Amino acid sequence: MSITSEVRIAFYGCGNFAKNNRIPNLLELDSVTIIAACDSNVQAAKETADRFNIPRVYQNGHEMLNTDNFDVLYSIVPAYVRTDVEVIAAEKGVHIFSEKPQAITMQVANRIDKAIQQAGVISTVGFRERYRPIFQKAREFLMDKTIVHVRFVSYGGLPAKADDSPKTWWADMNKSGGRALDWGVHATDYSRFMTGLNVSKAQAFYCERSIYNTPLSCIFNFYLDNGATMTLNFISAGASPKDEPWFTVFFEGGYLAIYRYDRIEVNGELFYQAEEFNPWLEQDRTFIRAVQAGDVSILQSDYHDGLFSLAPVLAGWESARNNGECIDIDTFMDIT
Repeated sequence: MSITSEVRIAFYGCGNFAKNNRIPNLLELDSVTIIAACDSNVQAAKETADRFNIPRVYQNGHEMLNTDNFDVLYSIVPAYVRTDVEVIAAEKGVHIFSEKPQAITMQVANRIDKAIQQAGVISTVGFRERYRPIFQKAREFLMDKTIVHVRFVSYGGLPAKADDSPKTWWADMNKSGGRALDWGVHATDYSRFMTGLNVSKAQAFYCERSIYNTPLSCIFNFYLDNGATMTLNFISAGASPKDEPWFTVFFEGGYLAIYRYDRIEVNGELFYQAEEFNPWLEQDRTFIRAVQAGDVSILQSDYHDGLFSLAPVLAGWESARNNGECIDIDTFMDIT
C-alpha cells in the first residue's frame, strides 16, 4: 500500500475508548477520514457512525475487511475478542493500532505480531503515557542510574459482587483478567520505558473471594534483566491512602516517586511539576504522522515491543493459576 497524505481509517470496536478519545482525536487531524465503524453490538456501531458522520457500519470485522479498503485499522475491541482480524488486516497491508492489552494469550499476540512483521506494516499499541512528559522526564533522570527496585501500587473500590446483575464482560475474569491485566500492562510498560529494563521472570498471587467477580488484591513479583526486582500491587479494598505515589523507582543512591500524573519527587524533594497534557491526542497524532511519512522512528513503541509489556502480566496470571510458579519470560513469549 502506498503512503498518501490522506489516511483512511476503520474502527474495529466502538466502545468508550473509541467514542470518547480516539475518534474525536483523529477528527482533529485534517488528513484523516474515518470510513467505517464496526462493533459486535451493531447498535453501538450505528450510534458511533451517526455521531461522527462515519459512512459505513459493520457488525463483523471480517466483513469490513472484505468490503472496504482503508489504510489503518484501529483495533479497540476488548483483548478477549481478538482472534485473526488484525492478522488479516496486516496481510492486506493495513497499518495496525492496537489498544492494550493486545491479547489474552501469547498465541494470539504472536500470530498478530508475525503478520505485522512479515507484511512490514506500521504498528503501535495504546501505551499512550509514554508520550506524557512526566514519564519522559523520569526516563531522562533514570537513564544513568542503576536500578534496584520498582514498586507500583494501585487502589480501587470493592469489586462487583458475583450475584449482581447484569454481568458484563469486565466481570468475567476469563475475559478481562481484572485490573491486573488492564492496568498491569500499563504499569509494566511505563516501568520498562522509564528504566530501560525488561522482565525476565514473573510470579503472581491473587486474593480471590467467591462473592466477588474479580480479585480483591494481587501482587506480581518480577525479576528484571539487570538483576533488579519489581512489584505490581493492585488492591480493591474500598479505600486507599492519600497522596501515595503510583511508581517508586529505587536506584543506587536514592529513589524517584511519581504521584499520578501530577509530579515527580526525588528523595522527597520536588523534581518536576506536570502541566495539563493529552497523551491520547499526542499518540494518535504521532501514529498518523508515522503512517503518512512511513517513519516508525517517531513512535514510542510498536506492536512487537508491546509484547515485552504484555507477556510478564500474562505470565503472572498463569503463575497465579499454578500456585505462584516462577515463569521464565523468554520461554513464555515463545508460545505459539
